[in-house]
Amino acid sequence: MMKQIRVEGVELGISQLVQGSMMLSIDKMDYSSELLDAYVSAGGNAIDTGHIYGAKTAQAVGQWMEERGNRSEVVLIGKGAHPYEQSRMTKTCIQSDLVESLERLKTNYVDIYMLHRDDPNVHVGYILEGLNDQIAAGRCLSLGASNWTVSRIREANAYAEKNGMKGFASSSPNLGLAKPIEPRWAGCVSTYAEDEAWHEQSQLPIISWSSQSGGFFTDRYAPEITQDADMVRVYYSAENWERKRRAAVLGVKYGVSANHIALAYVLNQPFPVAAIIGPHQTSELYDSIKALPVALTADELAWLSLAKEALAAE
Repeated sequence: MMKQIRVEGVELGISQLVQGSMMLSIDKMDYSSELLDAYVSAGGNAIDTGHIYGAKTAQAVGQWMEERGNRSEVVLIGKGAHPYEQSRMTKTCIQSDLVESLERLKTNYVDIYMLHRDDPNVHVGYILEGLNDQIAAGRCLSLGASNWTVSRIREANAYAEKNGMKGFASSSPNLGLAKPIEPRWAGCVSTYAEDEAWHEQSQLPIISWSSQSGGFFTDRYAPEITQDADMVRVYYSAENWERKRRAAVLGVKYGVSANHIALAYVLNQPFPVAAIIGPHQTSELYDSIKALPVALTADELAWLSLAKEALAAE
């Protein structure tokens, strides 16, 4: 079994690798089932879904759970109220996205319901009322914030505590070794040193997306390879190339690749972390699993992140 983290409100532990769902489809059930079966066989138990990912992805997950009879063994993460083209941070959208997702997933609850984006113009009290209505209705067990800043999460949780409501028990930003120069997609939030320091202090769990920075740490990317404009825009900085160089150095030490070290960096933070992965083939899933045994030291974490200039002598 994979190492797990705990999230308040969720009875099951959550495996440190969370299976993404965007590659799944009800139209490709043999493929979808093979990938999900391999993930569970490897010790995983959590699946990340989102209303914006479309009906067919959620329907594939629902069909698979129904055929396997394993809903009670799976931690389902649902996300809703994505703005699409305009703000949808309303109680109506919060509920309708969740209800429709549950129909697609063939279940009556998700374990964690996250807001896919924030709208800072909407008061946290109003948002929390809408979310707590869903807990009261039994449609979700725990609340999460995807792409919310630490300051907004703190504001929301302070309001929840003061007013006897459930607050956010987890956050889902982009946490990775490579630090984005700018957001990859509008409204996305990545963590930086001060955010991670708050998570260490509060121990609020992170369920990170794009933990391996879109493949930045693989051989597909180098300073002279500039065909992917989005990767160049988001990740091509002197600091990130140095982080990649250092990841390769530690890869030699641990007998893994720089990409494995990048994932291990995320999983070895001093607060609870799970990482959403997006393998399109079982071989990619098994490759990600190679990062799990890598136990980086605090000194190595600091060196990788450029917080330290040199590793301590062993």
